[in-house]
Amino acid sequence: MAPRRNLPDAIQHQVRQRAAELCEYCHTTEQWQYILFTIDHIVPISHGGTDDPENLALACFHCNRRKSNQLTANDPQTNETVPLFNPRLQPWSEHFIWSSNGLQIVGLTPTGRATIACLDLNRDRVILLRAADTLVNRHPPEGDPIQKPK
Repeated sequence: MAPRRNLPDAIQHQVRQRAAELCEYCHTTEQWQYILFTIDHIVPISHGGTDDPENLALACFHCNRRKSNQLTANDPQTNETVPLFNPRLQPWSEHFIWSSNGLQIVGLTPTGRATIACLDLNRDRVILLRAADTLVNRHPPEGDPIQKPK
């Protein structure tokens, strides 16, 4: 196993600021968590990725662990293998929307659906956090699209 790489503090700060302290995958806020989020290599080092800030994203521990070194996943609707969401190249709102109650992330595209499934973006614990944050007006993040009630 390769030794753990430490990114300079200035780069980590830049990534956090750019992400507005949100996990760039599940949009959980780092602000109310007990531990700092991790810096994810969007294209993993094992696949030729670099430490350049354009290849880095802020990710909660769970999303980073689930993503691991994967670049693709299966869309559960079509079973087609598609690229995972890339927060540097793709706007979150093109691939995801919040359910009408704001508790679940809904995939709008094959990439969105595959990323939700692969990273388990609607895991039980994060839904409970979202529900608690909704009660105190901390969720969903400002500017994120919400599904219109049916």
